[in-house]
This record gives sequence, C-alpha cells and structure tokens, in this order.
Amino acid sequence: MLLKLYENNPNERLVNQVVECLNDGGVIIYPTDTIYGIGCDLYNTKALDHLCAITGKKREKSNFSFICYDLKNLSDYTLPLSNVVFKLMKNLLPGPYTFVLEANSNVPKFIQKKKTVGIRVPDNNIARSIVGKLGHPILNASLKIKDDFLEYYTEPELIYEQYQSLVDIVIDGGAGDYVPSTVIRCINDDISIIREGKGDVSFLD
Repeated sequence: MLLKLYENNPNERLVNQVVECLNDGGVIIYPTDTIYGIGCDLYNTKALDHLCAITGKKREKSNFSFICYDLKNLSDYTLPLSNVVFKLMKNLLPGPYTFVLEANSNVPKFIQKKKTVGIRVPDNNIARSIVGKLGHPILNASLKIKDDFLEYYTEPELIYEQYQSLVDIVIDGGAGDYVPSTVIRCINDDISIIREGKGDVSFLD
C-alpha cells in the first residue's frame, strides 16, 4: 500500500492506519530527514525477522537504530547520560544525527546483544507523528542506496515499485535525501564521529 502524507500536516487518520499496521507486525518504509527508512515495531519479534530478511541483516550483527519522538524516554533504553552528551543531543536533535549510546538492560535482547544502541530523532513530522502515536520507538534501517539507481531510493513511487511485495506500507512523504545521517558515538564524555553524513560536525572543531 502506498500512502501519501504531508510533513507540514500529517493526516491523523492515515497516521493511525500506519500505527495499526505496526502494531499488527507490519513493516513500513517512511521518510526521515535523510534517507528513507524501513522499520517495524521495536517489540515485535516476527516483524524484526521480516525486517532482517528484507534488509539482509542478521539479528546478532544488526545496526538498527531506534527512531524516537524526542529525548524524554531515553532512560528507557540507555544508561544515564553525562550532562555534556545530553546537552549535545538536545542542541542537535531533532536533526540528521544518530547517537550511539550505551544500552541498558531494557533494550529487548532479541534485537541485539550489543552494549550500545543507536538513537535517532529525525527532523521529520511524519516519522515523529508515527512514533508519537505508537508510543515507543520504531526499529529502523536506512534503505541502501546504489549510485546507479539513485532515483529508486529517493522517489517514493519508485521505492513502492521496488518494495511493494516486501513491505506492508510505503509512505510517500516527498522526495528523500541520498545522504545518510551523521553517526556520533558517545560513551561517557568520549565523543567521536563514526560516520560523517548530512549532519554538520563543525561543533567538534
């Protein structure tokens, strides 16, 4: 199913339809402030297996990120943050960044056995509206982009053509970007750039 949503005013009925799909174990493709994401309900094991099959990832080696509405419930998934790290996240989010933080014991063990978790709060009202209605994060992976077929991963109708038989819903939120998020690793006060993407890193200069 292809659903059209507008970022400046996402239709509540359609957002509820997407959330119902996620609650039922569906996998969706949706816009972020960078590359289109593919994701499922954080707590649904069958949906995770489906997501892994589509993306070619293995659970134990996955680098799925958590798409969050804001920073209010970070303590549900991460160890306590230092003031330095929390201030940095507060200044940069919502935005095109993924923060790799130390995970706590509340992170479902069936997702990953790693001691870290990637946190995203995208600057996109569609993604955040879905997460807000869902009540907890979406488990997310970015669509892999191949340079020779760039338009197939940035244009929603072409994304739908590619993935309609694999996912339950593709959300058309307009043309996507092709530059991924900047990944910042924050362990205690040790802050380092793992991947430089769309998010500016001049703050570290």
